[in-house]
Amino acid sequence: MIRLLLCLILLPALASAQDRRPSHCIAIAEAPGLEYLHHASFAEPLEAHTVRLNYVDHAMFLLETEGGLRAVTDYTGFLGSVQAPDVVTMNRAHISHWTPTPAPDIGHVLPGWSERVGEPVDHHLDLGEMLVRSVSTDIRFSVGGGVERNGNAIFVFEVAGLCIGHLGHLHHEPDAAQYAALGRLDVVMAPVDGGLTLDLPTMIAVLQRLRSSVVIPMHWFGTASLERFLDGMAGDFEIDRRDASFVEVSLNTLPSRPTVVVLQPRLLTEME
Repeated sequence: MIRLLLCLILLPALASAQDRRPSHCIAIAEAPGLEYLHHASFAEPLEAHTVRLNYVDHAMFLLETEGGLRAVTDYTGFLGSVQAPDVVTMNRAHISHWTPTPAPDIGHVLPGWSERVGEPVDHHLDLGEMLVRSVSTDIRFSVGGGVERNGNAIFVFEVAGLCIGHLGHLHHEPDAAQYAALGRLDVVMAPVDGGLTLDLPTMIAVLQRLRSSVVIPMHWFGTASLERFLDGMAGDFEIDRRDASFVEVSLNTLPSRPTVVVLQPRLLTEME
C-alpha cells in the first residue's frame, strides 16, 4: 500500500520531467560547429529541440519553445501586439525591469525579490517543457548607497536540453555558491552598460568564468557602451553582429568557440 501511494504521488512529477529534454547545466556541453538558423522569426514554427530568443527591449527577451511556451525576462508590461506569455520574470533594481501591474492573463509572474526583505526568493517552476528557476543576488540602493540583500535574481531557463541564463540587473560578481547554483549556462544574456550594473572589467571576468557558448549583450545605452564591451570580449570570444532581433539555438547548433551574438531590440507583433 505504501509503495502504491508513493507511485501515485511521484507520477505527475515524473511525467512532467519526461516532457523536458534534460539540460546540461552541471556539465560542459561539447556541441560541434557554428550554425544558426535564420529562416524564421517571432511566432513561426521551430525545429525540434530548438529555442528562439527574441530581443525585445533593454533587458527584456521573449523565449519561444518548440511546443509553444513563451517566457519573458525582466518584463516591463509591454512587448508589442502579442498575446500574454505563459511566464514572466521581473527584477526591481529599476522600473525598466519590472511592472507593478502585470496583465492578469499571464500564467505565472515571478518577481526576483521576496516579500520578506533580505530573504532569497527561490523559484522552481516546472512547466513540463521548460523549467524556470532563480538564483538570488544583492542590489545596490539607487539613492543613499548601501546594499539590499537578495534584492534581485538571476533567472535560469532549462529547455530543449539547454541551460539559458538571464543575469538581470547584476550588481556584483556571483560568489562560489551562486556560480555553483547557476551551473553551466549554454546561453547567457548579460547587461553591458558598464555602470548601472557591473563595471565592464568585472562583467567580462564573469562571462569569461561562465564560458557560455553564446553571450547576448543587453542593457546597453547606444553603440559606444556596446562597442567598449565588444572590444573587451574580442580576445577570447568570437563576435557575431546581426541586424536581426532574434536567434535560434539548440544543442546541435551551439558554436564550438564561445561567441558574442549582437541582436537589435524590436517590439513584437503576432502578424509577422
